[in-house]
Amino acid sequence: MAKTKHLKVKRSPGDELVQGLIYLFIGIFALITLLPFVYIVAGSFATERELTERAFFLFPHTISFNAYQYIFKTGDTVKGLFNSLFVTIIGVLINMILSCTLAYPLSRPYFKGRIFFTNMVIITMLFSGGMVPTYMLVSNVLHLKNSYWSLWLPGAVNAFNMIIIKNYFQGLPAELEEAARMDGGNDAQIFLKIILPLSKPVIASVSLFYAVFHWNSYFDAMMYISDKNKEVIQIVLRRIIFLTSSVATEGGFDWGLFGMPPEKAVKMATTVVATIPILVVYPFIQKYFTQGVMVGSVKG
Repeated sequence: MAKTKHLKVKRSPGDELVQGLIYLFIGIFALITLLPFVYIVAGSFATERELTERAFFLFPHTISFNAYQYIFKTGDTVKGLFNSLFVTIIGVLINMILSCTLAYPLSRPYFKGRIFFTNMVIITMLFSGGMVPTYMLVSNVLHLKNSYWSLWLPGAVNAFNMIIIKNYFQGLPAELEEAARMDGGNDAQIFLKIILPLSKPVIASVSLFYAVFHWNSYFDAMMYISDKNKEVIQIVLRRIIFLTSSVATEGGFDWGLFGMPPEKAVKMATTVVATIPILVVYPFIQKYFTQGVMVGSVKG
């Protein structure tokens, strides 16, 4: 059996220079995006003196946990994290169930009225009722105020995400569905046992989109949720940011060696606590992310 030789393409000095510049640009850009977050993490462990004297640093000279003690002292932060986790998990389940069940029939060429209903979905991307009519609908008509359903139902289906799923479904081989029908499978069985198992990349990617949306949901929660026990972490974060001026007057708590936590450190620590949970999800979905989004966006 003849051995195949791998020919090595010789690059010109100009090509090597361009590639080096590209790597340098990407590295600098990645560093620029990473440094602010590293500074926030470092600042959340810093003392008031260090935050005042040093304009920017990546490692604090003296590590203090007082800011984290403060934000976890009352229990509002922990409660907000659990509320956000609950809202995110249930919200993503609702989003994916409705998005996938809508995308599947719209992806089938034999579905009558497919183009009409697809265009109706696209119209929602261009026009909306506006904030005031939406608030009146949710609060006065549906009576969902102070309920998590006010955070789930208005955005139950995102048109853009649904179209990504639809295009991915369209890109799957039609022969699989034909073979399943010859074996006696109906639409529900084909959808649950063939289409969904083959669509893990796009399901994981779109689920991440929905999860980030629910986790970062701030304005809707501020409008519809008034019960403090139901506040999500973003609302708790907002309240802490606006009320940190009272940190210096807090009494009845032993802050240890470094005294009261500085206002700036409290804000940074709360930002870290609100950001880390959603960042933890990314490594588990990264392998699906590029494949799911690219295939779902191009095919169709």
